[in-house]
Amino acid sequence: MNWTSETIETLKTLWQAGHSASAIAGKLGGLSRNAVIGKAHRLGLAARPSPIKHRPVIRVERLSGRGCVWPLGDPGDADFHYCGAKAEPSRPYCAPHCAIAYRRRDRDAA
Repeated sequence: MNWTSETIETLKTLWQAGHSASAIAGKLGGLSRNAVIGKAHRLGLAARPSPIKHRPVIRVERLSGRGCVWPLGDPGDADFHYCGAKAEPSRPYCAPHCAIAYRRRDRDAA
């Protein structure tokens, strides 16, 4: 497909409205997402932030007490939390999670 003044104006309008490059390519027809991005770059259209959502950084240092810090769930979900059960001495996890996290050499040697 050749870029006409009409398709360029449509690209500019959709780009400014926040449509994704894939959506713009679909509306213009016969173009790839990369063709739209390349043309937008050559036209000097303002770059936009990535649509990929960044997950919050959850730092273990913020946890207080001696609770188990085994993560439960997806860090991006609202209900994400740490186990919180009593941690084993000198370990960050409770007994059941230590059994998952640490393997005994004599048992694995067989």
